[in-house]
Amino acid sequence: MKRLACVAFALMAMPGAAQQMPPPPTPLPRVALDTTAGRIVIEADTRAAPITAGNFLKYVDGKRLDGVVFYRAVKVADKFGFVQFGANGDPKRVLPPIKHEPTTQTGLHHTDGALSVARFAPGTARGDFTISVGDQRASLDADPSKPGDNLGYAAFGHVVEGMDVVTKIMDAPVSPTATIQGSFKGEVPVAAVKVITARRVPVGIAVKP
Repeated sequence: MKRLACVAFALMAMPGAAQQMPPPPTPLPRVALDTTAGRIVIEADTRAAPITAGNFLKYVDGKRLDGVVFYRAVKVADKFGFVQFGANGDPKRVLPPIKHEPTTQTGLHHTDGALSVARFAPGTARGDFTISVGDQRASLDADPSKPGDNLGYAAFGHVVEGMDVVTKIMDAPVSPTATIQGSFKGEVPVAAVKVITARRVPVGIAVKP
């Protein structure tokens, strides 16, 4: 009889306990880059890196990435390197620079498919973004044990669909002589892949066209 009373009490308590459970976290926003090479879908981590992810979404929502190109492709080895796209200094596209969020602060890392924002000195990042192919933690993550500027790039998201497209862009031929404002010699694609549109997509819905 005592055991039945305990069970009954537990059943009575369950509805109240269920009501006290916190709601599930809001899904992270996703963005589809429809490019001339195919679709790339990115999840922006607005919880871990709110400033950097929020900056990327401002470029997306303002349609500032429509028409930009992947202007840099660095292939170190097979399935290892990175690609870069974005405003590339276009005064009609760039927004003010943002505060740097190092990986030691966010807990995010430059693993395969990670998205980060390119910069010069910390706090100068604007609207140029890199996608890692392979594990780039050793070169792009913050590392306080190193001297000088050791804050790395600010990772803020990752590719959830379309890494084959990213790899295709990295593997495409590059010019041995072309540069961009005197930089990136040997890293400028012969035929740049264009971002046709960059748009938010509903989470949980198939995003393939």
